[in-house]
Amino acid sequence: MSAISDRTFYIWNAVITVAAMSFLVWLIFIQKGSSESNLAASYLPALNAVLNATAACLLIAGRTAIAKRRESLHRTLMLTAFVASATFLVCYIYYHSLQGDTKFLGEGWIRPVYFFILISHIVLSMIVFPMILSSIYFGLGDRRKTHRRIASITFPVWLYVSVTGVVIFFMLRAHS
Repeated sequence: MSAISDRTFYIWNAVITVAAMSFLVWLIFIQKGSSESNLAASYLPALNAVLNATAACLLIAGRTAIAKRRESLHRTLMLTAFVASATFLVCYIYYHSLQGDTKFLGEGWIRPVYFFILISHIVLSMIVFPMILSSIYFGLGDRRKTHRRIASITFPVWLYVSVTGVVIFFMLRAHS
């Protein structure tokens, strides 16, 4: 028996997701950060790429661990991947609160490629956020069948979002 009911979890998951996504939309598209370069935050894009790469590696290691029936290791790796992704989100919010939107300066064929990757990354990150919370909720609640069903979809989406976060970083660096 879990500490909270499924209904309560679903409500909190929806509230947290809508609040987080609304805040990010406000932060990036409405609030507009400073146009001046902020030296204190200049390291954050690279840190964010490292956090995304770390999350991707932990996700793969966690998937490998569960395939080998190493449940305790799987739990540790997946929770650590969540911490890496959550830390990324905090750093991302902080960076964009200072800097605003980042402009992609690439031209030619790379421009539509970049925007395809960026848009798919953003859309899937919004979709995967409540899925990650659900996977953790059902996994920690020892609801294996439900956890497996949700995690089988969450894993590839989360991995895609983590990997494309790194790709976006390098594309921005190459074309700035």
